[in-house]
Amino acid sequence: MLDSLSERLADRLRELRQARGWSLDQLAAQSGLSRATLSRMEKAEVSPTAESLGHLCAAYGLPMSRLLMMVEDSFDPKVPYERQIEWRDPETGFTRRSVSPPSAGLTGEVLECHLPPGATITYNAPPRPGQEHHLIMLDGALTLTVDGTPHTLNAGDCLRYHLSGATRFETEASRGARYILVLI
Repeated sequence: MLDSLSERLADRLRELRQARGWSLDQLAAQSGLSRATLSRMEKAEVSPTAESLGHLCAAYGLPMSRLLMMVEDSFDPKVPYERQIEWRDPETGFTRRSVSPPSAGLTGEVLECHLPPGATITYNAPPRPGQEHHLIMLDGALTLTVDGTPHTLNAGDCLRYHLSGATRFETEASRGARYILVLI
C-alpha cells in the first residue's frame, strides 16, 4: 500500500479526469500514457513518476506545482504580504502578485495585477479551458478581449467570464491598470 500522500494524489488524478468527463482511454490519448498505467495510478497501485505527472499536467493544462498543492494535507489560512510572491514580466512591466496562492482544499486563487500604460499581453489559448475568472478593476483602465469580444473596464468595474479561447489585455498609452483577478 502506498503512503497517504500517494493515495490523495491518486484520488485527485481520478477527480481531474472525471471532472472533464474523460474516460481512461480519452486521457490516455491526451497524455500519451497507457490506459493500464493511468488506471493503476488512479487506484494508488503505483506512484506516478515525475515524467508521467508531467504528461498528465500537460493534458490537464495545469502546472505540476498546482497539482501537488491540491493534494497537500492543509493550508495556512493567513498569507502574509511578505510571503505573497510577485512576478514581473521584463518585457511589458506587467506584475502579478499571488495574494491567495493555490492550495489543497481550496479551489480559488487570487492575484493582484498591474499592467503599465501602453502595454499589451495576449494569450492565444487558456491554460485551463473553462476556468472561471472574475476581474475587478481597482484603478486605471483596461480593455480585455475575451473570445474576440472587447470589454472596456474602469475602476470599480467587474468582468466575469469562463476562459475558452484567446484573451488580450491592453492599456492606453496614458493610463495603466491595477486589478484583482479571482480564478476559480
